[in-house]
Amino acid sequence: MISERLAEILADAFWDILLPGLTVTIPLTAISFAIAMVIAVIVAVIQFAQVRVLRKLARFYIWVIRGTPLLVQLFVVFYGLPNVGILIEPFPAAVLVFSINEGAYAAETIRGALEAVPEGQMEAGQCVGMSYLRIMRRIVLPQALRIAFPALANSLIAMIKDTSLAANITVTEMFMATQRIVARTYEPLALYIEVGLIYLLFCTVLTWLQHMGEKRLNVYGRVRR
Repeated sequence: MISERLAEILADAFWDILLPGLTVTIPLTAISFAIAMVIAVIVAVIQFAQVRVLRKLARFYIWVIRGTPLLVQLFVVFYGLPNVGILIEPFPAAVLVFSINEGAYAAETIRGALEAVPEGQMEAGQCVGMSYLRIMRRIVLPQALRIAFPALANSLIAMIKDTSLAANITVTEMFMATQRIVARTYEPLALYIEVGLIYLLFCTVLTWLQHMGEKRLNVYGRVRR
């Protein structure tokens, strides 16, 4: 049985944890993922275009980011860069790192989706006199993003959980808020379970939105055919 004291702590802590989730965790995830998608599309298109020098730079970026831990990247930007005179506030630093990190993974997802689009689509656009950029924007990319949507949605769900690492660079998101309550109340088990359930709630909503988005894209794809 949960004691009266513990029940009161959990009830009071719920809003103290949820509020940073709504005002910090969700915005951090949304902003970082939006920037990451821009990075990913650019990097994926560079690789797809087979421009040798740019492709090597893109592959180097992906190699470095995917080969180093996200936590190390956060520490390099927030704690390391001040040694060379570059000071970044905690929230912008987290956005920068999460964007660059997710951009590398999403770029590979989008590149694979681009390669899955039939080559005839590109050839058809060239036959009607469309430029390369216009073919990519109007024909290839929309199809590729539809193919990549499930994987990208999964990456978004993973990112909302990864934002807990931002507590290590003093971003007051849900996990840090919980740590502060634990330090005050000495109830780690119950409170960490509570914050885990709130993360689960957020991810459940995103999973539902993913299913809705996939249904709409499937309907749109059938209509287009």
